[in-house]
Amino acid sequence: MALNTIPIPYGLRDVRLTPYTTSAADTLGSGVDLPYSRTLSFTDAEAYDDLRGDDMLVATHGQGSVVEWDLEAGGISLEAYKVLNGGTINTTGTTPNQIKTYSKMVTDVRGYFKAEGQAISDSGGDFHGIIYKCKVTGNIDGQLGDGVFYLTKCKGKGLPATLSGKVNYLYDFVQNETATAIP
Repeated sequence: MALNTIPIPYGLRDVRLTPYTTSAADTLGSGVDLPYSRTLSFTDAEAYDDLRGDDMLVATHGQGSVVEWDLEAGGISLEAYKVLNGGTINTTGTTPNQIKTYSKMVTDVRGYFKAEGQAISDSGGDFHGIIYKCKVTGNIDGQLGDGVFYLTKCKGKGLPATLSGKVNYLYDFVQNETATAIP
């Protein structure tokens, strides 16, 4: 496959969430896999202010792009949940009696993270969508129910990145000639 082909992403192979480690959101920590990923969707959105006068629209001005995104995954990874929602994880005991507890206090805040999804391209290679500075701004949903699997769902916004080499980037689409795992 030559890179001059049009990528045809199919499915969702993997999603990785990488938290920022500083309040300035300019340093990334260790990434966490979002197992059993079902969707990573996003919309490039921008709010506009209009100037009207003399009974007509005179001008319109954008306030800057943001990315509105949604994630859904099967099951619940406590490590990924911590990246999305803040909080702490505590593991006690020894095998076969270990207990892992996720805890959220009212004082725990949601942090920023990078999200990267990978799809295999039907035209060869793969396709990555990377949102550089995400924060969950909506609800984080899940349901324990009769006859259904738990699904972790959330939505939020992607803001301009402050990472070295990616300052002010919102997102990248990356087409690889050879499929490349998310780092």
